[in-house]
Amino acid sequence: MNYFSLNNKNHKVSFKEAVIQGLAPDRGLYFPETISPLSSDFFENITSLSNEEIAFEVIRQFVGEEISENVLKQIISETLCFDFPCVPIENNIYSLELFHGPTMAFKDVGARFMSRCLAYFNKDNHNSKNIVLVATSGDTGGAVASGFLGVKGVEVVILYPSGKVSDIQERQLTTLGQNSTALEVEGFFDDCQDMVKKAFLDESLADKNLTSANSINIARWLPQMFYFFFAYKQLKSENKPLVFSCPSGNFGNICAGILAKKLGLPIEHFVASTNANDTVPRFLETGKYEPNPSIATISNAMDVGNPSNFVRIQELYKYDLAEFNKDFSSYSFSDEATKTAIKSIYENSGYIAEPHGAIGFLGLKSELQKHSNSIGVFLETAHPIKFLDTVEPILQLTLPIPKQIESVLNKEKVSTKIKTYEELKEFILK
Repeated sequence: MNYFSLNNKNHKVSFKEAVIQGLAPDRGLYFPETISPLSSDFFENITSLSNEEIAFEVIRQFVGEEISENVLKQIISETLCFDFPCVPIENNIYSLELFHGPTMAFKDVGARFMSRCLAYFNKDNHNSKNIVLVATSGDTGGAVASGFLGVKGVEVVILYPSGKVSDIQERQLTTLGQNSTALEVEGFFDDCQDMVKKAFLDESLADKNLTSANSINIARWLPQMFYFFFAYKQLKSENKPLVFSCPSGNFGNICAGILAKKLGLPIEHFVASTNANDTVPRFLETGKYEPNPSIATISNAMDVGNPSNFVRIQELYKYDLAEFNKDFSSYSFSDEATKTAIKSIYENSGYIAEPHGAIGFLGLKSELQKHSNSIGVFLETAHPIKFLDTVEPILQLTLPIPKQIESVLNKEKVSTKIKTYEELKEFILK
């Protein structure tokens, strides 16, 4: 399997090269050269397959022969060591819980998969190391720090916006130490992401073996397809069309879902549910893609003004807006609407949602008015405990502390404050 740059389709690399580089030299995202639909037998028999067997069939064409079948199966086994339950919320609406991993966020899957691929590619590289640069708006940093913890030949550098992640999120990305360092950036997530992208193109850093663990990296992005297949397996017996609503920031999850549909997964419609950062909803209204600076909200992991993965979505639809609109809707919701949704979900079902899942729920409810005979699934991307400062006052309750979170609460935060790209560059060069 080869991958081409979305800025230059003549620039092609292998899976290994795409994982190690993260971003193409021309700053383009990598995209698979071919997408081959899975067999009808696979979908007919999916309920008899384990999650690991499903994931192997889904990902194997994208890895090709660069990782042997036995090693790939072991990587998948270590990646998917937790559950992905569909929890009924109300009639024909389910929450797909993606937070049962070590850092209690959906990004555990991509981070664990990518770290193990990179470790495999580095196994014979005794004298050099990779520096994994990652920008985070909340959960990515902790998941990457955990996923790469102790991985030989890899140093992790996490950039996060100061004061714009929750206390628990900050502890998860600043307390592990070992081979990870947290850089606290004065600014927003977009500033962090821009610094990371600039570093990749800086020729003076060419010998530092930089790569990214954001969803711009194919090894972080591609495994996010798994969720949609796991949900289909659980809901197949309902024999109804599926509508998926994804809380959307950098648009990695929903982009992976669309790729799953291109592989043949029978999904009727996708909803990109956003907060006040409404670049994509505005695009669907006007046909013009006009990113704005990001706005801070209570659903901070979605505070992205210029979502990187949207260009991949456009490529999946060959930039045909009419075809895109058949499969895709997008809605924007305020903080107040999000808080109201958290309260109403709890009052009606006893289910505790966090801000991102609540926005997914709101987008789903809006779209299901057009799909009366469908089942709706919204992605619950993180455990509510990571947003206890928001959730507890709304619901007037105290959330129990899961063991995954308890382990970081008493650790000391260690971070280095920076303001400019030059400070990041100086840090890398050291």
